[in-house]
Amino acid sequence: MERDDLLNEEKLPLSVLVVDDEPDYAEAVVNTLERINAECEVAHSQKDAEKILSEKIFDVVVTDLMLERDDGGLQILKRVKETAPETEVIMMTANSKIEIAVEAMRMGAYNYLTKPLENLQHLRVVVQKAGESSRLRRLNREMKERLDEKFGFGGVVGNSPAMLGAVDRLKRIAPTDATVLILGETGTGKELFAQAIHQNSPRKHRPFVALNCAALSENILESELFGHVKGAFTDASANRVGKFEYAQGGTVFLDEVGDMPMPTQVKLLRVLENGEITRVGSNETIKVNVRIISATNQNLEEAVANHTLREDLYHRLKVVTLRIPPLRERVGDIPILLDYFIRMFAKKYGKTVKGVTQSARLKLFAYDWPGNVRQLKNAAESMVAVDIDELIDDDDLPEEIPGAGPSPLPESAAVIGPLANPAASLVGRTIGEVERMLIEETLKSNGGNREEAAKILGIGARTLYRKLKEYETAKSREADSGSAKTA
Repeated sequence: MERDDLLNEEKLPLSVLVVDDEPDYAEAVVNTLERINAECEVAHSQKDAEKILSEKIFDVVVTDLMLERDDGGLQILKRVKETAPETEVIMMTANSKIEIAVEAMRMGAYNYLTKPLENLQHLRVVVQKAGESSRLRRLNREMKERLDEKFGFGGVVGNSPAMLGAVDRLKRIAPTDATVLILGETGTGKELFAQAIHQNSPRKHRPFVALNCAALSENILESELFGHVKGAFTDASANRVGKFEYAQGGTVFLDEVGDMPMPTQVKLLRVLENGEITRVGSNETIKVNVRIISATNQNLEEAVANHTLREDLYHRLKVVTLRIPPLRERVGDIPILLDYFIRMFAKKYGKTVKGVTQSARLKLFAYDWPGNVRQLKNAAESMVAVDIDELIDDDDLPEEIPGAGPSPLPESAAVIGPLANPAASLVGRTIGEVERMLIEETLKSNGGNREEAAKILGIGARTLYRKLKEYETAKSREADSGSAKTA
């Protein structure tokens, strides 16, 4: 649910189910709740209530405790919490025994009111607050689901052997509390992997805080990481909490850790060894409990040899390493990523993109992508933004892609890839024909590199060579057959 959806939902009337075996009493409750614009339904038995609850989710359920059975209301409470945990339940009863109220609250009741309800205004206030609580809990759940989708394992897009290996290692790392060093070129998605580790760890309900160590000067970096006290330097007009304190119980992601100044490295080492920080300008140590994930595109072993990175810090940071392959090593993921990003930006800009022409897709597939996934994502956004005919073609490609410009192909040129439903073009062909098309198109896209093609296709190099030999033999036979017919 987006922010606008939440604001719209706040304007909607509360949905309330009133359960009471006394029709007059139920009607009185409905009448008073309608004064706060609540939309009410009524059930006069546990059975009727359970039937309604099986068909609809309410913001609030107001139920009598004593229905056909002494615990009928508790059974409804139990049913609601099992099937719609965000729904708040308010119990009402003439029985004021404290043990019953305790049991209802233990089972998750929002509030417990005694009959007769002399103060109807109090009932309206309680129901309204319960409705707000219900909607907030539902919003939090939906936000969490979106975070899980975005930063969970599914958010790390790719199906190549190299990427599947990285995701498998990510799954093993995430549940632990080990310090992780993520290695990868610029634009490979190191922060996304760090977020995925955090989101799938026991710390996921605590903060995830990221900081680029290369973007800040030494003094500012220390203040950002460890905080400072009033008067520590000229502009320190008040005490300030640093990233480590703010992320208490969560995860701190240090990007480009290889660029961290030497004095700051000493303080970071203390965090890793003792779980302690000292604010700039203070002598007081503060205990912190955070998981540290760092990342770099540098060769840290060379940095250690050049004395720009402490060796003891290096070993502390690389308890577990995770290497993210560059896009050129996972060429088979380009079609998947391209489709994913095009759909994302088509939705963002409210456009319809029916597909990508074969010419454009092969040019994108053959490009080296020195900026990795980030560059591909930016290219996809550019293509969707400039497209005017609902079909990505050569004229929509960014300038850095070789062959970008007016397409030499007719408008009816074949469209391939997931966006175009490629299965439709394969109907009526044999498995052997489809296999041959796939092998030949893969070789075309990577300039005839057979070893790379074998990796992309997930087959052995010998198998590929044997297949190609079979195709050459078949072509020779077809040529011989054609010559014989001509003769």
